[in-house]
Amino acid sequence: MENEFRERTLTAVQQLMNMKRYKEALAEAEQVLRESPEDPDIFALIAHIYSLLDDHEKALYWAQEALSREPEQEVAWFVRVNIYYETENQKALNEALQEAMRIDPYEPHYYYLKANVLNKKGKYKESREQLLQALELRPENPLYLATLSYTEALLGNLEESARLDRIAIRYDAEMPYVLLYLAWAAGQRGDYELKETYMKNAVRLSPDDKQMQDEFLEALQERNRLFRIFLWPGRMFRRMKRWQILVGWFAVWLLFRPLVIVFIVLYVLMHWITKGIVHVQVFGWRRRGS
Repeated sequence: MENEFRERTLTAVQQLMNMKRYKEALAEAEQVLRESPEDPDIFALIAHIYSLLDDHEKALYWAQEALSREPEQEVAWFVRVNIYYETENQKALNEALQEAMRIDPYEPHYYYLKANVLNKKGKYKESREQLLQALELRPENPLYLATLSYTEALLGNLEESARLDRIAIRYDAEMPYVLLYLAWAAGQRGDYELKETYMKNAVRLSPDDKQMQDEFLEALQERNRLFRIFLWPGRMFRRMKRWQILVGWFAVWLLFRPLVIVFIVLYVLMHWITKGIVHVQVFGWRRRGS
């Protein structure tokens, strides 16, 4: 009877989580914990629910409770890795990822997270390798496909980026973060109209997400042709190696210092002018948040 109660309640918890009714799921999980107070799987499940509630401190606490009872509890490690990634705790993330991937080398999400970290460091080729491993494990995952589309665009492989875009959107066009990565990829390819379309749909799906709102405003801003002229050097530099960027900036600064200063001033002016225009178009003359 106890096992039957446990399985029935855990099924209810999973259903509530799928419906994003996390507080109700938490209450049900705590009920199971009272019946099985030393079950590491329940501790890990509670940690997972707290992570979905964005309560990082409690999620890490319950994950540690699970790991103190079962050091290789996979869900607890998954929670740890995700929280360290979200909080940008790079040292803890590297250590947790190494251990989590040893315990569960077939979890594709770990390769996806490693790819994002590498993209932030400008290591696009290494990032692509991680994403290909993630897709080998989960070939039809639209988020991994969209991220790879963005990475290929960063590498200058625009046709491949567009091909991956078409595949990703066919699998799922209703996931905000899929649309976010596809918007970034479209922007890298210079397709600002498509970027705006993707971000418009992302905001529709997740209207309270500040990142989605900001990215949508940026997409509208980039539709301004004059402003795009000032974005061109940035896109060019992304395709260059670090030493090439340093040498190039030094040469330009040495030979064209007055023009560089004028360019920077104009860029800042254009950024804030177009940002203001877009803000008025979207929100009117009222202050944002008022």
